[in-house]
Formats: sequence, C-alpha cells, structure tokens
Amino acid sequence: MNDPKIPVTEDELHAYVDNELPTERRGDVEAWLEAHPEDAERVRSWRAMAEELQARYGGIVNEPVPKRLELEQLARPPRRWIYGTVAASFLAFVAGGGAGWIAHGAAASPSMFQSFTGDALEAHRLYVVEVRHPVEVPGSEASHLQAWLTKRCGWDVRAPDLAATGLKLVGGRLLPGPTGPASFLMYESPSGERFTVYTAKAGTAETQMRYTAKDNEAALFWAEHGVGYVVSGGTDRDRLTQVARLVYDQTEKSGG
Repeated sequence: MNDPKIPVTEDELHAYVDNELPTERRGDVEAWLEAHPEDAERVRSWRAMAEELQARYGGIVNEPVPKRLELEQLARPPRRWIYGTVAASFLAFVAGGGAGWIAHGAAASPSMFQSFTGDALEAHRLYVVEVRHPVEVPGSEASHLQAWLTKRCGWDVRAPDLAATGLKLVGGRLLPGPTGPASFLMYESPSGERFTVYTAKAGTAETQMRYTAKDNEAALFWAEHGVGYVVSGGTDRDRLTQVARLVYDQTEKSGG
C-alpha cells in the first residue's frame, strides 16, 4: 500500500506531469496528491499549461535545434554581417505619444534587423514550448543569472521587472548571437502566456523599433547603447508593444 507521507519532490511532480516518472514511484505520487490538495492543484495547472503549449506549438516541438542556436557556436568567431542600405521609412504602429518612442534613434539596417529577429524568434519557438526545462538558470536565482550573463556577454544584463504586465521571470540562458554571445530571458503569465527578451551586441548604438511577425509569433527589435533587443511573443500587437515598452523603459533607466 502506498504511503502518502513519503515526501515527493517538485522534480517528481514535474516528471509525473510529463509521464516520465518511474512506474514504481507513480503510486506514491498519486497518494501524495490525494493527501496534499495544494500540490494536486499545481499539477492540474501544469497539465493545463502543457496542453495549451502543445496545442499551439505541437507542430514544432520535435524540430531539431537550429545550427545557429547550438551552444558550440559560442566558441566560434563572430559572424560578420554586411549591413545594407538604411531604409528610408518604416511603418508607425503606435499612435499619439507612442509614435516618438517608435521613432527613437536611427533606422535599423535590414540585415541587422533580420539577423536579430531571426535568431530571437527561432530561440523563442524552440524554448517557449518547454514546460520542465525552458531555461538554464531559474528566475528564483535572478541575481546569479544576471551576474553570469553579464560576465559571459560583456555588458550589463538585467532582467526587467515585468510584473506591471502580469509577467514573472521564468529564468534565462546563454545563446549564440549574431556577433557573439546573447542573453535569453523568459517570462510567463499565470495563464501560461510566455514572452522572451533576447539581447546581443549590435553594430550600431541606437535604432528605431521595428515589428515583425511570422506564423504564430511576433517580435519587436531595437538597439540602445550598442546592444540589440528583441522582445518576442504572440501576434497580439498591442500586448507585445505593452511588454516591449516596459522593457525599453527599464533599459533606458539602467543605461543599457
């Protein structure tokens, strides 16, 4: 007979949700959940989140990791991107006071915009589907995460506080970027909505903010203080803009 008093770890609860728990331990976990309604509710919420992510991203979850996102790429010399002619005008998508925010800085060259958003959206699509291992360092270790990414990337990496938009830091990881290392931070709402913030060294000090969308994902790119930023999420443009503007505001206050 299973004893519900046998301690069950959080890793075992995640493994239970992912159907990765050893058969001999499954009965113990189920007995534990019957005796601990708070843990049972957590398991139900994780399953609901997993089902929502599977419904949205199930078609890409088994895709191979793109070469440009493999960690060994970090040891290779930076790619040299050839910047094209600066575009003469870009689409303004925020009316009123927001227009000045979008028009801030110089225009981004097409190749820089494409390389940053391409890499960022690939990383977003790859990791946003993960329920158990979406990041290398969890948000509970934010100080360590920021110090580690700052040391590896070479600029002051700060995880923005996005609580005002209903988002909590899940954590982050180190990735290859267009010109060297890149930082990758993930945020999540109570409903399972996820956004990511990708940063890497840019070839220019400042650029205007630019929007792109592909399939079920969209991104906003800009550069400040020689660092390029890409905020990625769903295709709700107003919601993405809300999140990106908060990231931008905190970047400005911290000086990059």
